[in-house]
Amino acid sequence: MADINGFVEAGFEAVQAAFERNFAEQAEVGAGLAVRHRGRVVVELSGGLADPDAGTPWRPDTLVAIASTTKTMAVVSALLLVERGMLDLDTPIAAYWPEFAAEGKASITVRMLLSHRSGVVSLAHRPMTYQDLAAGTPIFEAIAAARPEWEPGTAHGYHGVTIGHTLSAVIQRVTGRTVGPFFATEIAGPLGLDCFVGLPEAELPRLAKLVMPEVAGDVVLGSQLPEMRGLYKKLEDPDSLTYRAFYGSFLIGWESVNDPAYVRVEAPSTDGVASAVGLARFFGALIGEVDGIRLLGPELVDQARRVHSTGLDRVLDLRTDWGLGFMLPGGPFVPAALPAGAFGHGGATGSFAFADPEHELAFGYTPNRGSELLEGNDFRVSTLVEAVYGSLPGRTG
Repeated sequence: MADINGFVEAGFEAVQAAFERNFAEQAEVGAGLAVRHRGRVVVELSGGLADPDAGTPWRPDTLVAIASTTKTMAVVSALLLVERGMLDLDTPIAAYWPEFAAEGKASITVRMLLSHRSGVVSLAHRPMTYQDLAAGTPIFEAIAAARPEWEPGTAHGYHGVTIGHTLSAVIQRVTGRTVGPFFATEIAGPLGLDCFVGLPEAELPRLAKLVMPEVAGDVVLGSQLPEMRGLYKKLEDPDSLTYRAFYGSFLIGWESVNDPAYVRVEAPSTDGVASAVGLARFFGALIGEVDGIRLLGPELVDQARRVHSTGLDRVLDLRTDWGLGFMLPGGPFVPAALPAGAFGHGGATGSFAFADPEHELAFGYTPNRGSELLEGNDFRVSTLVEAVYGSLPGRTG
């Protein structure tokens, strides 16, 4: 049994039991979990190994790459500019970034991008390398030159590799800063968050080692679920939009996953870093005050968690539901226990974070074993979320 450290408030013991079962039954390697309820920390747990090769234990301040959960840092950065009146959801992106208008993209609005409706989902015409990410501008140029895969606004599909970078380009045009330094200065710094888009070198000693499949297609158990078979089949077809939107857009594979160079660069779609405590504080500040700071007003949060896209996802070939940059309940990428009104995001490294204003909950989970369901909602996450809701006052089961 892994060593488990931390605390749970009285009434939330079932959450610790679920956390412990993940190590005993779900092959958890190392993980952190933090839950805030009504503005208080009610769960803060860490356990297992941050580096299984070296035997390094997972500590409360251990950081880990969170893959697509990173997108929420770019999304909230953009929404903060909306809140401040510096960015408008229904204005075309090209009004801020003129080069983006190329290839029929002049009418695409910020709202279309955030709700995964722009059609700009693939960089297969100019696959990115590490050098491109490090340079920064090549990926902006590739997005500007991209052609939408469907008529913008008429359908939706997961912008898995493009949304964070597109938002970063817009943020840069509005503020003079890309999303990494903007998020660090305007959000992470004031809130004291262990959340980063571009990890400073000084933080590398706290970084956990990821345990990911050797072959990307082996992200494994999801391929056994009937609703996800189409996705996994298309990930093996280089001609499919699914393949082109993921593996065809980057000349980078899972073999590089523990190279610290990748978390050092700004990659706001895929390569941010956080602790569980940092994610819970971040999401907590979206629905209430954390140490006197609230990031977004209730009206904008209500817009962000309203369904903007639902049904068959053109990229993933399964049902997804999207607000403004956030996954919403519905479809296999979101835990079944998550009620309507909650909003969050998961990542391929197994991370998941969400907020639920009605129940005054904020949740952050950061493991280092990759997800079995591609974007975070595997059996470990589902059992933890079920235990959290079952522990709320007045609820059972």
